[in-house]
Amino acid sequence: MAPIGSDILYVQRLLEAGSIVAIPTETVYGLAGNAYDETSVLKIFRTKRRPSFDPLIVHASGLQQIQGFVKPLPSKALKLARRFWPGPLTLVLEKKSTIPDIVTAGLPSVGVRVPQHVLTLQLLRRLDFPLAAPSANPFGYISPTTPQHVQDQLGIHIPYILDGGACAVGVESTIVGFDAEQPILYRLGGVSLEAIERTVGPVKVVHQANNHPQAPGMLTSHYAPKNPLILGKLPELLAAYATQQVGVLAFQQYRLGVVHNRQVVLSRTGNLEEAAQKLFAALRTLDTLPVEIILAELVPSIGIGRAINDRLKKAATCRVRC
Repeated sequence: MAPIGSDILYVQRLLEAGSIVAIPTETVYGLAGNAYDETSVLKIFRTKRRPSFDPLIVHASGLQQIQGFVKPLPSKALKLARRFWPGPLTLVLEKKSTIPDIVTAGLPSVGVRVPQHVLTLQLLRRLDFPLAAPSANPFGYISPTTPQHVQDQLGIHIPYILDGGACAVGVESTIVGFDAEQPILYRLGGVSLEAIERTVGPVKVVHQANNHPQAPGMLTSHYAPKNPLILGKLPELLAAYATQQVGVLAFQQYRLGVVHNRQVVLSRTGNLEEAAQKLFAALRTLDTLPVEIILAELVPSIGIGRAINDRLKKAATCRVRC
């Protein structure tokens, strides 16, 4: 299994030698490699078993480094970068040739961001290259938010996991692209749609795609547990599946008639930020229990709640009256 630790110098040497490693961010743990090195990037795809048509996000130490490998930013992109970096926002920008086509699935644009995590920022500032880093999990499964999550799934395939503790945000970054100066939201995430629009005005929202996505995280099925997840109104779901062994993912309150240790409540106080931080860990917990199905409900669709609901819908086997 992979060592788990905080040795940034060792991680730097591994990356400079062409290896891939797991790194922490404020959103989820990433599987990182040299974004300029096609061989390293190919290792990411193979280790995750990620389809080559799904592009990767590139992480950098700051706006200055990013401007070295993308073409001039639209003015609204620059506003967003200055407002939300470091932070859970990815911008899709026209790339220069230094970013290999394998990173972008052949697209002329690349998703880039500056992560808000002290260890990873220290690492990025020591490197002469940015890091391509999708989530550090097998493709399509629940994203990892702790070092142990990475260990459980990819520990035998990578040489090191940089331990940054539990991720503070817990869902992936918001992704925004541009058509000239028109902002386009490709994925809901850690920065709310409301916050984006307060900064740059109205945003066009693009729905997910099954093939040839324009940005990471747009596939219809994603973030899914191994057990079937049914999404709807919990009282109705519990009645419909009363004869089966169920696990329950609830927003604020435990449900009568279900064993307490087969339920996870995301936030007893209704705090959406807390719910987002706990979401993926909760799905993993329920996926390890002796249950046949997982029943889940949506949260209020405001702020980061939109991103939580997006992940639940993509994880769901089916949706009932939601």
